[in-house]
Amino acid sequence: MKISKVLVGSASMLALTLAGGAFAQDAGTDAPAARENTVSRVLQTVTVSATKKSDVEDVQTVPVSVTAYNEDTLDALNVRDLESLSYSSPNVSLDDAGTARGTANFAIRGLGVNSSIPSIDPAVGVFVDGVYMGLNAGLVLDLFDLESVEVLRGPQGLLFGRNTTGGAVLINTGNPTDDFTARARIAYETPVNEGRGGGNLYTQAVVSGPLIEDTLNGKISVFYNSDEGYFENLATGENHGEALTYIVRGALEWFPTSDISNLFKFQYGDGRSDGPAGQNRGLFDRDSFDFAINYPGFATSENTFISNQTEIDVPFGDGTITNIIGYRTLNNTTGGDIDSTPLTLFHSDTELEAEQWSNELRYNGQFGNADVTTGLFYFEQDVAYTEVRAIPPSSAALFYGGGDQDHTVLGIFGQVDYDFTENFTGIFGLRWSREEKDVGITYIRPRPECSVVDGSCPTSGTNPFIPGESNGFTDGDTWENFTPRVGFQYFANDTTLVYGNYTRGFRSGGYNFRITEPTAFESLFPAGQSRAFDEEAVDSYEIGVKWETEDGRGQVNSALFFTDIADMQREVNLSDPTAGVVQNIVNTADAEILGLEVEGRYAVTDSLLVMGNIGLIDAEYTDVTFDISGDGVVDSADLDLAIPRVPELTWGVGVLYDHDLGDMGSVATRVNFQFKDQFAYTDNNFGWVQEYNSLTANVTWSTPWDGVQLSVYGDNLLDEVSVGNDTQLPFGGALSGFIPGSQNLSNGINEPFGQFPAAGTLSPLKKGRVLGIELTYEY
Repeated sequence: MKISKVLVGSASMLALTLAGGAFAQDAGTDAPAARENTVSRVLQTVTVSATKKSDVEDVQTVPVSVTAYNEDTLDALNVRDLESLSYSSPNVSLDDAGTARGTANFAIRGLGVNSSIPSIDPAVGVFVDGVYMGLNAGLVLDLFDLESVEVLRGPQGLLFGRNTTGGAVLINTGNPTDDFTARARIAYETPVNEGRGGGNLYTQAVVSGPLIEDTLNGKISVFYNSDEGYFENLATGENHGEALTYIVRGALEWFPTSDISNLFKFQYGDGRSDGPAGQNRGLFDRDSFDFAINYPGFATSENTFISNQTEIDVPFGDGTITNIIGYRTLNNTTGGDIDSTPLTLFHSDTELEAEQWSNELRYNGQFGNADVTTGLFYFEQDVAYTEVRAIPPSSAALFYGGGDQDHTVLGIFGQVDYDFTENFTGIFGLRWSREEKDVGITYIRPRPECSVVDGSCPTSGTNPFIPGESNGFTDGDTWENFTPRVGFQYFANDTTLVYGNYTRGFRSGGYNFRITEPTAFESLFPAGQSRAFDEEAVDSYEIGVKWETEDGRGQVNSALFFTDIADMQREVNLSDPTAGVVQNIVNTADAEILGLEVEGRYAVTDSLLVMGNIGLIDAEYTDVTFDISGDGVVDSADLDLAIPRVPELTWGVGVLYDHDLGDMGSVATRVNFQFKDQFAYTDNNFGWVQEYNSLTANVTWSTPWDGVQLSVYGDNLLDEVSVGNDTQLPFGGALSGFIPGSQNLSNGINEPFGQFPAAGTLSPLKKGRVLGIELTYEY
C-alpha cells in the first residue's frame, strides 16, 4: 500500500470534479451571524452529519441518540482531548488505556475494549473528517481547530460499518473560511498540590481565508504542547509524565463551479512522552497518587493523515455525490514499567507501524417521498507490531514476538427514509460487508532478538530456547454478513420527535498479537483450524424522544435501549509468574444490556443556562462458554460476574452564566460536575476502576479589546484519583523478596518493603487537580 494510491485517487476525484461541471448551478450565500453572549452561542442550532445526508441536519431532528458539540460548546467546556468528553455525556467513557499514551479504550453503552493490543478492533469507531481510523493507537487525540464533535450512542453499522457496535465519534476539523480569520491561543496549567510535578504549556494558531476569491480557500494551523510531567516518581524524586507534542494541519477548499467543491486536508503530528505512571495497588493506597518505578519508560508517535472530500450536486434526484479518500500512517514505540515497582520484575517495550487507505463513494437524493442514501466503502490496512518483555525472575532471556496483519474490508450500503405522512417517516436500510485478515504471528516467548516490524521474527519452526515449542504461525480468515436497520421518526408536533430503531452490528473477528502461552492458545485454537476469534454480533433496540421548548430555550432528549450481544469478544487477562500477564482473546459469552439516558438544558434567563444528564445501565451475562473467572470450570460463578466497562450510573449537572460588564466586556462562568460509577476492568473482576467525581470550572473574560479573551480554569478540582486500567500481576512465589535499603513508600517511613503482597497491579494514573490560565486572540 503506497501513498501514491491516495494521490491517484485524488487525481481521479479531480477528474470527476471537472466532469461534474455540467451539473453546475448558482449557489446562495449565508449571512454572517450577529455576535451574541456565551449562552446564546451555546443555544444556537447544532448541526450534525450523522445521517450522511446531502446537508447537515439539526441535532434535534435526527432519529439518532447523539450528543453534538460545536466550536462554541467545545470552548465553553474547555475541551483538550477526546477523553474530556467522557464527562459531559451519559453512558460514555472515552478513556485512554494508560499503558501506551493515546491508546483508546472507548466504551459507549457498556460496549468497549480493554486493551492496547493493536490487532483488536474497537467497539466505538472514530472518524476524522469522514475517514475511519483503523487502530485504537493514537486516537485519544488532542482537539484543536475543530468545527464539531458528534458522539453517537448505539450501533452505527449501517452507515458507518463494522466496529461501531457501541457507537461512533465523529470529529470534524475546521474548514478554510471565505473571509480572512486568524486565531491564536496560549494556555499554561499547573498542579496545585505539594509534591506534584511541573507545568503544562499549550499553544496553537490558525490562519484561514481566501487565496482566490470565490474559488480557492486555504487554512493552516499549528499546535504545540510541552508538559513538564504532572507526577512525582517516589523511587527517584523526579517528575514523571513529561510530554512534547506538535501538530501541523493544512487545508485547501476549491470551488471550480457553484455546485462542486473539493476539500483537501493534511495533518502531520509528532509526540514524545514518558511511559505510564503505573501505580501498584499491592503497595500503594488506591486513593493516592503515589507510585514508584525504576523505569520511566517512553512513548513516541509520528503520524500522517490525508483526506480528500469531493462533493458534486447533480440533478438526478436533486442529489449529491460525495467521495472521501483517506490515508494514514502511524509509527509508535513505547516502553513501560509494567510491574510498577522500583525493581526490574516486568518491563516491556513495543514498536508499531501501520498504514491505512480508504475510500467511500456515496450518493444522497430525493425521489418523491423517498430520501435515498447509498454508497460503496473500501478499506485496507497493514499493521506490524513487536513486543519485547524483560522478566528477569522468569527468564534471563528477553521475550520477543508480535504479529503483522493485512486487513481488507469492502462494504455496500443503502438506506431509504420514506415519508408515509408529513410527520411520519419509515427508515429501512441494509449493508453488506466482507472482511479479510491475513496474519503472521510470533509467540511472545524467550527467544533470540528479533523484530516483527523489520521481518526478522519467525512464524514457523521451533523455538531454539524452548525445545519442541512452535515459533508461531501464519493464518487467514474471512467474514461476510449483512447489517439491517428498521426504524421510524414521528414528529408529534413542531417541538417533539419520537423515534425508534432496530439494527444489528458486528465487531470484527481477528487475531491476537500478544500470545504468551502457546500451549493454552493452541488448545483453544488448534492447528489445522482457523486461529482467529470470531466476530461479535449485537442486536440493538432503541426508542427515544427529543423535545424542545417553542422558544428554543429548553431541550430534553431521552432514549431507552436494549442490547443483545452474541459471542461477546473479550480479552481475558490472567496474571502469570512466567509471562507476567497472559491475555487470551476469545468469544466468552452472550449478554444483555438494558439502559436509559436523559440529557437536557434550559436557559433560565438570557444569561443563565443549566444543563444535566443521567445514564443508567443494567448488564448481565445470559450464557457463558469460557472460563472467565479463571477457576478452571465454566459455571454459575462465571455467569454472576460483572461485565467489564459497564458503570451502572453516570450523571452530571452544569451551569453557564454570562455577565455583561458594559464597557469592560463580559464574564462567562462555567461549572460542571460529572459522576461515573465504579466498574469492573477485568473479566474475572479482580480489577476494578473506582468511581470518579469530575468537577471542572472555567471563568472567561471577554475583554473590551476586540477579539481578546482571558480565561482561568480548573480540571479535576476535587483531586480524585482515576486510572486507565487495573490489570493484575503476580508478585508471589518466585517474585517475592526483600528490597534492601528501600522505603515503605506507602507511608514514607524508612523501613524495608519486606515481602511483596500476593498480588499487585498495573494501574496507570491519570492527572489530579490542575489549574490553568489561557489567553486567546481572534481576528
